[in-house]
Amino acid sequence: MRKFEKIAFEQFKKDISDDKELYDSYSLPKRETKYAAAYDFYALFDYTLKPGEIKKIPTGLKVCMEPDDALLLLDRSSMGFKWNVRMCNQVGVIDSDYYNNSDNGGHMWIRIQNEGDKDYVVKKGEGMCQAMFIKYLKTDDDVVNDKKRSSNY
Repeated sequence: MRKFEKIAFEQFKKDISDDKELYDSYSLPKRETKYAAAYDFYALFDYTLKPGEIKKIPTGLKVCMEPDDALLLLDRSSMGFKWNVRMCNQVGVIDSDYYNNSDNGGHMWIRIQNEGDKDYVVKKGEGMCQAMFIKYLKTDDDVVNDKKRSSNY
């Protein structure tokens, strides 16, 4: 089963705020059009990145997916094209075993940098990145590893 969920409120309080109204108010990702390949993630609050600034932004989200799925976190096209803003790691790869991990409950974050010459302003509820599910393949001679994700992994 593939689905997005809010992180547990206890994790939300730890990572973001103990504001229950904020927790109850934000939306899960969705595709904006019938043929959209990716799900839009929406900002939990207003933020501004000054030119040259880097910020780590919480999504308030976790994702459940099939064992052979991965979720790619991607820039929105307008971020780079219009504003010269991009995620610091370019593409975030979320593995299926990241869901509900013991370290942070599976909370996904993005880290973005403004490499442009103007302030980049995002308002609460606006799109801030996008995510795409993919199936991945393994080599025929892949060695099975039973190691489980932990807070030390």
